[in-house]
Formats: sequence, C-alpha cells, structure tokens
Amino acid sequence: MATSRPSGRGAGAGTRVLGYLESKKNLAGCAGGVAGLALTVSGVAGTFWPVVVAGLYGAGALIAPPEVAVVPPVPEPAEELGTLREDFGRLREYLAEVDLTPAAGGRLTELMDLYGAMLDPGWVADVLAGDPETVHALSRGIRQDVPECVDTYNRTRWWTRLTPGGESPERHLERQLSALYDEAERLTAGLREAEARRQQTHTTYLEGRRES
Repeated sequence: MATSRPSGRGAGAGTRVLGYLESKKNLAGCAGGVAGLALTVSGVAGTFWPVVVAGLYGAGALIAPPEVAVVPPVPEPAEELGTLREDFGRLREYLAEVDLTPAAGGRLTELMDLYGAMLDPGWVADVLAGDPETVHALSRGIRQDVPECVDTYNRTRWWTRLTPGGESPERHLERQLSALYDEAERLTAGLREAEARRQQTHTTYLEGRRES
C-alpha cells in the first residue's frame, strides 16, 4: 500500500542533518565563523575573508568536545518482570488459538505452567529478580523461542499438506518444546539451589553465633 510518508533513507538523512546542526561541533564552528565575520568587518581579513571564515569555522568544530552518548536507563528488576508478565499473558492468548496435537499441546501446557510459576508475583519473583541470567533466559523463551517454535510449526504444517514426507512438523515441535521444558527445569533448579545455599548459610551463621 502506497503512502505519502517519506522513505526511511530520506528520513534518516534528515535526522542526521538536524542532529549535526544541533551538535556542539556545529555550534562551536558557527562561533568561529562569527569571529571570522567580525574580522572581515573590521578589515583584518581583507580579500581572504572567505578563507578566514571557513578556517575559523573548521577550527571551532575540531576543538569542540565530543558529544556524550546518552545511556538508556536500565529497568528495575520488578519493572522488567512486570513487562515480561504482560508479554507472557499475550503469548498465552495467542497459543490458545493454535491447534496442536495432544502430545505437543500437553508439553506446551507443562512449559507454560512452569513459566507462569516462575513469574508469579511474590517471593518467587523476588528470587528471580536477583538472578539476571535467569531473567534473560526466561525472557528469551517467552518472547522468542516459544513464538518461533509455534510459528514455524504452523508454516511447515501448511507446506507438508501440499508435499507430504519427512519428519512431521508435530514431532519437531514436540522435540523443541521438550528442550525448552528441560531448560526451564534447569532454571528452576538453579533458583532452588540458590535458596538452599542461602538457608545453609543462615544455619551456619546462627550456629556460629550460638557458640560464640
């Protein structure tokens, strides 16, 4: 569908030009150029005033401090988990409309239940928020892996109806979901072990305090 919106290349070039006009280098160069014009008006530059103005502009742009990159704020763990819960809810709504075999559907239900338990608000989410690597893996599973598995299954199943043969899309989906479930179990096992170590550490601390 054709639109009157400018092309991405033109918009990008315009943004870069506007960014340079607002940059410290351009502002410093303009200050140098104004100084060159002042020398021209006073008669110091003489007939070489264009060279003087251009040279002072270039000198100002060269000595200007570089732009400081703005670092985007890092979301708080609670905020990140809240956004991830919203994405998880949308994923569940999407999966409810997908037609799966009983085996794949059962494995997907187990996986989603495990994801949901890890995202359940409360002390479990507090433990999860303290493990960025687990949060990243869970986010990847919800936002990338599961949607990709199901989308690829739907597309491959459509083609298989036209040209049957080879390993069935259903079997591939079952294998993919099994791998994701095993990964999710390893994540929960890691969190459980972290809590067990925390409990043991507290026990050691209390026993040591009693003996002191």
